[in-house]
Amino acid sequence: MDDVTRPEDGADLQDQIEEVEALSSIYGDEWCVIDEASRIFCIRVSDDLEEPKLTVRLQIILPPDYPSAAPPIYQINAAWLRGLERTELACGLEDLYAGHAGQSILHLWVERIREFLVEKSRRSETEDPSEDPSEDPSQDPSQDPSHDPLEGNVTAEEEDDDEDVPDLRTLKLNTEPSQLFDDHSNDGNVPLIKHGTTITDRRSTFQPHLAPVVTPKQVKLFLGKLHENKKISGATHNIYAYRIYCEEKNRFLQDCEDDGETAAGGRLLHLLQILDVRNVAVVVSRWYGGVLLGPDRFKHINNCARNLLVEEGYAASSDEAAKSGAKTKRPRSKKTK
Repeated sequence: MDDVTRPEDGADLQDQIEEVEALSSIYGDEWCVIDEASRIFCIRVSDDLEEPKLTVRLQIILPPDYPSAAPPIYQINAAWLRGLERTELACGLEDLYAGHAGQSILHLWVERIREFLVEKSRRSETEDPSEDPSEDPSQDPSQDPSHDPLEGNVTAEEEDDDEDVPDLRTLKLNTEPSQLFDDHSNDGNVPLIKHGTTITDRRSTFQPHLAPVVTPKQVKLFLGKLHENKKISGATHNIYAYRIYCEEKNRFLQDCEDDGETAAGGRLLHLLQILDVRNVAVVVSRWYGGVLLGPDRFKHINNCARNLLVEEGYAASSDEAAKSGAKTKRPRSKKTK
């Protein structure tokens, strides 16, 4: 029965073909086909076609039931796009989809990204880069014996291990419009934020933070509140992941962000999946201390995140899991007090 094609599937495929043809015609060399059979495409979006200053690559997977019932699965690729700005752009795309559910949305997404880039480029022109010491690559605070790794940004650690990097395409939106955009009357309130114990290794410091969330808007509020703290916003990396469970559909909305620490967001989300936690967003701040940690940095990121999840009741401790059998346990969520 799985091989039976529903009428709407044929209509969706035809809509996709027509949309892809139109986008290819409109954007020319900016549009490329990665895997036509798997419906994977990519488009390069810039703030200016002739003299681009900012560029984003939007990778897209079109599910079989797009556009009638499911949104495109997407990945925003831009090394400079981090933290709150990335979340702001993603929320903007999801808001657009909410207002045009059931319709072809890619052209609107591309133009929304272009507007975002143009606006950011204009803001950058009015800012004085000399006021930001982190823009000077000649400055290496790690060489200063009095340097405190909690005081600000330094050069990101290079990727120096050969471990497999998860394919983030499999970690993106796995949901339907009703899951993404259910009405939550209290999602305008900043969720209660908890901060965990730091881990320090070779002058690099890691600290976890978490908050209960039930909508992407609450994730954005959580990240925004964290970035109001100068010490946290000045971290070298603020890696995050979240999982939101929709009970009616029995599915999860989940996403992650590396913030410059390659593959760390995917590993953090994988931890949340293994622990089977729900309705929580986790951020791990890292202040780089000038010494490369290699794969140990991923261990510290996940360990401090797991410790806080256990402390706040989202996950079982190792002893509890061993006694009760973690594989047969129901997913845990934060207990209301």
